[in-house]
Amino acid sequence: MSVQQLPGAASALAQRQQALRTRYAAHFQPFYQGRLRAFSVALLAIVVFGFGVHSLDMSYARIVGGLGELGKMVLRMFPPHPGSGSLAVIYAYAMLETLAIALLGTLLAAIVAFPLGFLAARNTTLNRVVQFFARRSFDTLRGVDILIWALIWINVVGLGPFAGVLALFMSDLGSFGKLFSEAIEAADNKPVEGVVSTGGSSLSAVRFGILPQLLPVLLSQVLYAFESNTRSASIIGIVGAGGIGLILSEQIRTLELQQMAFVILLILATVSLIDFCCARIRFSIIGVRAR
Repeated sequence: MSVQQLPGAASALAQRQQALRTRYAAHFQPFYQGRLRAFSVALLAIVVFGFGVHSLDMSYARIVGGLGELGKMVLRMFPPHPGSGSLAVIYAYAMLETLAIALLGTLLAAIVAFPLGFLAARNTTLNRVVQFFARRSFDTLRGVDILIWALIWINVVGLGPFAGVLALFMSDLGSFGKLFSEAIEAADNKPVEGVVSTGGSSLSAVRFGILPQLLPVLLSQVLYAFESNTRSASIIGIVGAGGIGLILSEQIRTLELQQMAFVILLILATVSLIDFCCARIRFSIIGVRAR
């Protein structure tokens, strides 16, 4: 390259550098500018954590001292024992009641949420107003914890498993509605276009274009919810919504630790069995071999 060509090459290089800076401006910013928001969020999280430790009276000395008491409590739980044969029958019946609560609550929520999911999905809703209110209704139902629903329904229908079923129904209705509507929106539109192009109605497009894609996904979600609700049904019994949770709470209050350990092991064994069975069914539905 001659001396006369150097200024032109330098100018072209400068123009190329300027073009790269303009095109990828975010990569040429100073370090602190692009990460100021991240630093602010991290600093805020540290401040909130410090405030929580101070205001909640968290003490490492109390934690260390409590570990000794926890060890003594665990030793008194062994060996797990139901107490008597009649109590073992009562525990087994309560566990079956817990499974019934989980099954009924899950099925009712899935049945009701299935048509409502089409109203909340953008590609199948009647209009945007209906979609907006359907989505916000699901958000409201999901925003209330299942224990709160259990306390509400206990005051409405009284103590017992019926309140537990209704609590699971209300909690899962919001979750299923959101999951179902998102699955509908994610469905491939080509089968729908094929049905419509042959003269099919909108209802036929949903029946033959969307449903075959949705059913494996929706059934998988329902099975997973049933697994989770088996555990939740054991918890809501503590507030009086039926099931084995009520028995467990009484044993904790009266410090019947060996019987409490037996009930906990019964819950763990039942939940593990339900998880295994539902996983096998779910994998067979979605076409993946369980390992």
